[in-house]
Amino acid sequence: MHILESVLGLLMDLCYRMTNNYWISIVLFTAITKVFLLPLTLWCQKNCIIMVKIMPLVNRVKIQYFGDEDTIAEKQREIFKKEHYHPLLSLIPLAVQVVILMGLVAVIHQITDTGKNEALGIIPAKNGGWGYLWPVLAGLSAWILGYAQNKINPLQKEQSRLSQEFTNWISILLSFFLGIYVAAGVILYWICSNLMTIPLQWLCNILIPPKKYVDYDLLASTRKELDHLKNMGANVQTKELKKREKADYKRFFSIANKHLVFYSEASGFYKYYQAVIEYLLSHSTMTIHYVTNDPNDQIFELAKTQKKIKPYYIGQKRIITLMMKMDADMVVMTTPDLDNFYIKRSYVRKDVEYAYIEHSISSIHLTVREGAYDHFDTFLCVGPFQVQELRESEKVYGTRQKNLIPCGYGLLDNLIDKYEKSQDKHNDNPKKRILIAPSWQEGNILDSCLDQILSALLGKGYLIIVRPHPEYKKRYVARMNAMIERYKNISKDELIIETDFSSNVTIFTADLVITDWSGIAYEFSFSTLKPTLFINTPMKITNKNYKKISLEPVDITLRKHVGIEIELNQLDHVADAVLEIFSKQNEFHDRIRKIRSETVFNIGHSGEAGGKYIIQRIIEKDKARKQKEA
Repeated sequence: MHILESVLGLLMDLCYRMTNNYWISIVLFTAITKVFLLPLTLWCQKNCIIMVKIMPLVNRVKIQYFGDEDTIAEKQREIFKKEHYHPLLSLIPLAVQVVILMGLVAVIHQITDTGKNEALGIIPAKNGGWGYLWPVLAGLSAWILGYAQNKINPLQKEQSRLSQEFTNWISILLSFFLGIYVAAGVILYWICSNLMTIPLQWLCNILIPPKKYVDYDLLASTRKELDHLKNMGANVQTKELKKREKADYKRFFSIANKHLVFYSEASGFYKYYQAVIEYLLSHSTMTIHYVTNDPNDQIFELAKTQKKIKPYYIGQKRIITLMMKMDADMVVMTTPDLDNFYIKRSYVRKDVEYAYIEHSISSIHLTVREGAYDHFDTFLCVGPFQVQELRESEKVYGTRQKNLIPCGYGLLDNLIDKYEKSQDKHNDNPKKRILIAPSWQEGNILDSCLDQILSALLGKGYLIIVRPHPEYKKRYVARMNAMIERYKNISKDELIIETDFSSNVTIFTADLVITDWSGIAYEFSFSTLKPTLFINTPMKITNKNYKKISLEPVDITLRKHVGIEIELNQLDHVADAVLEIFSKQNEFHDRIRKIRSETVFNIGHSGEAGGKYIIQRIIEKDKARKQKEA
């Protein structure tokens, strides 16, 4: 410390000779130390940019292992090591500044002790009076520095608002209390150091520009995805729901030897499980543990009459922990990306069998993420096309083979049954009914060509029903209102815009569906054996690498079998296409029946196929456990 005091004293003496004023010499002294420390500052700048550069990777880890803090910490350390990021390096400039501050205290004392400038030695806590302006100025300089750093420092501006505020207040309070208990000359150095850091940071951003190294678009997208996970359930978790969730969570784990668990994200997903669950209820004594993220799920009403169903409300955050601690023999779900993101396979039991039930008649490699099914043990296949696609996917990606069960599509069975029962009620429509039921993806019919379609069909003797996707209605309120306003003067004998989706009557009573890439096409055509008119809007592609699988997705191939396709530049032929379809309805009826039988397993009996497999596997697992215990 004595050597440091001597060096700083010599530097201060040099500054005084140049200025002949100790106050100005302290300002010059501060500027010189900043110049000497520039290489260290640039080193820290590089380190900060490295951290910002790897933030998307860190966010991806936090998304993938959401809720698993130990794994997140381990993966984060691996990233830091690989990218040569040092978390503590950013503290070095502050540490150096504190060391200089300590040496400067002795230098100021030497100046005041010799009577050269006693004002430099004023200590507010000791001398009072106007001296108390120094801590105020010190705190103000810290506030200005903090505000600027939150705008221009590459790392600090990417921190959360809470972290920024916390850092700023620590700096402000430290500067304020320092200003009370140290000499005025030392505080002047501290104030100048704070303020000079701002132009120095600008210089660093010019010499090492962050935008050259950081993908800010990727950073923004990963941050948005992570924020979505953090905020899951925030709008619905009232005090009552939290209490209910806590009780259900405790009740779930209080039950030992659970055989079967169904997991559902919302009430609307029950229809995909319904056929299998109804078979299990009527053909086994098995207890079905049904975990749902929806506090108003219809399963709670059903459980009042079906005592073998045990429902549990678990919110979107706590489901992460519940899944990690899963202790059942089998988990059935219709949520893809198991173990890829926040829904994990059990950390407690490695022998849990995870079975996937489809929620659409769709290929496995187009509308879901790459690898979405890799971590399932069993896949209850809709039809032969999924068996072929999954087997080829396993070969292409080198993943382990799954149990592929020829199951079918329970929702379709249910729709066929409802349609056949509704025929006596709705077989005397005076007009041909056309249902326009698009998807909600970008470029859908409502946003791209609805006006052209309606212009071609209105006044032709049809009743046209526009049924937006529920998600479209929820997300695009202004667009919905504008559409309703545009057509408010059209008679309801010609046009109805449907906003109540609680009933499927309009689907069953339609003579033709017009859609883009919505899955409603196959549910409609396969249940009613009536054709669909497809408008070829931009295709929804979730997996950009879907062509790695040589088989063309049925989302594309089925279109020409169950109806007619029209390109966007052929919309002036819509009326002709509708007439052609109506003139060939019998032909389409037979063709659709044939393609349905070739595409879907076990029509009318999917619940039996899926239920038998589950019962068989639970019996096998129970038998194996008893043999192991014997």
